Amino acid sequence: MTPIRALCTAVLLVAVSGQVFADAASHAANAERFLKLAHADKLTVPVYSQVQRMFAQRFAQTKAPEAKKAVLESYQAKANTALDKAVGWDKIKPDMVKLYTSNFTEQELKDLLAFYESPLGKKMLQKMPELTAQSAQLTQAKLESAVPQVNKLLEDMTSELEPKAAAPAKKP
Repeated sequence: MTPIRALCTAVLLVAVSGQVFADAASHAANAERFLKLAHADKLTVPVYSQVQRMFAQRFAQTKAPEAKKAVLESYQAKANTALDKAVGWDKIKPDMVKLYTSNFTEQELKDLLAFYESPLGKKMLQKMPELTAQSAQLTQAKLESAVPQVNKLLEDMTSELEPKAAAPAKKP
């Protein structure tokens, strides 16, 4: 390869890699925009709430006097700090961006952004938590009617799989 051709190839590779990097940065930026729009930073709020309830329940179980409520609050704050270190938005955001950039093309993210920035998309984002909760309640209610039948099937299967007691040998 001639020096001129090698130089041209190197320049082309640098230009292409620069474009790839720019595309990756743009792709990641669109993923971040979508995650912000979808309030993904609030995904772990239920985890924090559940942990706070666990501490409050334990506090109640110990029958600690109200005067000791500061102890509860201190431990709840420590638990929040531990959760921040594990699942705080700054900890999970890079992984979430990778998740979205690996599952959606940049154009798909742009299309999602366009939809969720529209009035209907905003309504969808607003209603989604309520719809999800109501869907879970509906499913749970329907599921309860199947529980006795499923339990009976489990019992039947267990009976069928358990070794049968050998019949005593007949005496001549």
